[in-house]
Amino acid sequence: MSDDGPLANELHLLKLGRWQWWILVVGNIFFLIAGQAAAVLLGRFYYDQGGNSKWLATLVQTAGFPILFIPLYLMPSSQEASVSPSAPSFRILASVYFFLGVLLAGDNMLYSTGLLYLTASTYSLICASQLAFNAVFSYYLNSQKFTALILNSVVVLTLSTALVAVNDDSEGPAGVSKGKYILGFLCTLGASALYSLLLSLMQLSFQKVLKKETFSVVLEMQIYTCLVATCVSAVGLFASGEWKTLHGEMESFGEGRASYVLTVVFTAVCWQVCSVGVVGLIFIVSSLFSNVISTVGLVVTPIASVMVFHDKMNGVKVVAMLLALWGFASYIYQNYLDDSKARRMLLEVDETRNDSVC
Repeated sequence: MSDDGPLANELHLLKLGRWQWWILVVGNIFFLIAGQAAAVLLGRFYYDQGGNSKWLATLVQTAGFPILFIPLYLMPSSQEASVSPSAPSFRILASVYFFLGVLLAGDNMLYSTGLLYLTASTYSLICASQLAFNAVFSYYLNSQKFTALILNSVVVLTLSTALVAVNDDSEGPAGVSKGKYILGFLCTLGASALYSLLLSLMQLSFQKVLKKETFSVVLEMQIYTCLVATCVSAVGLFASGEWKTLHGEMESFGEGRASYVLTVVFTAVCWQVCSVGVVGLIFIVSSLFSNVISTVGLVVTPIASVMVFHDKMNGVKVVAMLLALWGFASYIYQNYLDDSKARRMLLEVDETRNDSVC
């Protein structure tokens, strides 16, 4: 019997035991939140201990992509959809991966610049605005409807970001001027918008170009876009001349040369652990849910940064965090309603098929 692409995949997931499904979801949520929080904290640690290369910080966000070949090759082939007769040509696929990879490299560069001039807590709170951007881009590119809950989430997350922006007590790490703080804020906000656009363009690619969304296809999208982004970042590292400073950075790193190497390596690994969680949630639940959980991680990170780096957590930041949680709750409840409706429809389709066979 042949598969029917994404629909067959959804039916397969629905046939899993409830506890099996939840184990998969919780496991991927852990990978995403733990990987993301650890990567952000390690990135801040790199800058605090004397690291100053924005291109190296950009490179490590995607350089660990070979790790993704492990789940790709371990995945049972029986779960995959058969090859579609309308599969895109190599030229089209290469063009899509190249374009998305260049966008990803630019997005990572903006994030690296933002983290250089902001504390980990402020950086993470600003990044929470990506859900609001995601709603807007999904509306125009992916035909997602604007419900009252989604609109509430957009407004609340916008207010959360605005609070951080107008906070007079906001300050970057030691030695960062107000002008650089503003630059860091704008770069992080721009990175959040570009990341949301990237997610919507990926979803559009699945719908219009790849025309299927199986686990291997989603993983391949992640691998090849990361490959392109890594190449672009490496070119930027050498073209900017920052590669010449890396040996000096390692020698003068606050915690020593071994700590410098371990920081860079584990930052790359943590970003890819996060990627495994992102890809897993896209496959098991949806890309929207994956983005929502990513935002939860961004709310967890400020708490961790207060404990690890003793970041200042003033009243405005606390209110901004609560607003971000409120916006997240609205978004995830809407996702729960949509998912419940989709599962009912898929079960009805499955029952119809069984009736027709009988």
